[in-house]
Amino acid sequence: MRAWMLPAGSDGFDKLYAEDLPDPETGPGEVLIAPHAWSINYRDFAVASGHYFGGALQKPAIPLSDGAGEVLAVGAGVTSVKPGDRVQGSFFLDWVDGPQKMGRALGDGMGPGMLAEKVVLPEQGVVKMASSLDYAQAACLPCAGVTAWNALTRGRPVKAGDKVLVLGTGGVSMIALLLAKAMGAEVIATSSSDEKLARARSLGADHVINYKETPKWGAAVKEQFGGADQIVEVGGVGTLGQSFQALANEGEIALIGVLSQGEPPSPHALMMTGGSLRGIFVGSAQMARDLNAFIVANTIEPPIGGRFAFDQAGKAYAHAWGPESFAKTVIEL
Repeated sequence: MRAWMLPAGSDGFDKLYAEDLPDPETGPGEVLIAPHAWSINYRDFAVASGHYFGGALQKPAIPLSDGAGEVLAVGAGVTSVKPGDRVQGSFFLDWVDGPQKMGRALGDGMGPGMLAEKVVLPEQGVVKMASSLDYAQAACLPCAGVTAWNALTRGRPVKAGDKVLVLGTGGVSMIALLLAKAMGAEVIATSSSDEKLARARSLGADHVINYKETPKWGAAVKEQFGGADQIVEVGGVGTLGQSFQALANEGEIALIGVLSQGEPPSPHALMMTGGSLRGIFVGSAQMARDLNAFIVANTIEPPIGGRFAFDQAGKAYAHAWGPESFAKTVIEL
């Protein structure tokens, strides 16, 4: 089978290379999948550059956590899926349901990677796709989609009439925009690009803020809209201070990202609003199933900003990293 690989000690996605590998086989409790589509997350760049948890790759590895495809075969004891089923991987292979459970994760160089023509996963790490989606759309969900779902439905679940602030126009934020709108929320989106803000509006954003033109966007959200009840905080410590300022009374910040650097702000601002800060690290297989059911019920289509063929994986990475990136970048077989 064909697979894309990163070498041991990789320091960037430019080190990606193609390789012919033996076809994998299933053991007891395992599922053999033929992925048809994959998507790229910010986390994949950290893995490629050696800056993900655990540092540089210790051995050559197949990258990517997000893929969707068809079940080819199942091992002894597998009952939840069968050959021919359309499925996606679950980011954490052992977090099936309940409280957060770390452990094996896809595409980090230690767990299986998805960017190959055939992948073997444990049964509990396989989720049936949303029946309304195609493979490319389903491939957008295992990391970014489940992260957005976790942010909007757990600690302080979003309800109709809430104001939701999404930072930037990446995959997590744009999927969160669509989910929040389907929940009846009013959505505020930020970006440094008016063109991308126009695209966010086309997806349903009610209000947009160009943070280059409005550098104190946190205060602007508070002044113009009364603050946000839920903030999808993909920036990290560099934007967290402004998110504190943007928070409505008893609102919640879902801390997801590490895109921006800086000094961590004082949390005292949370005392003024009675707000909370909740850490998010993707989610469970059950969250993925709940998300897929919501997507079908509300006719949601994950937004794809770029499509590339399997043999263009390097170009796909470059696009996802570059200034033209919007929402999800997908690789298709």
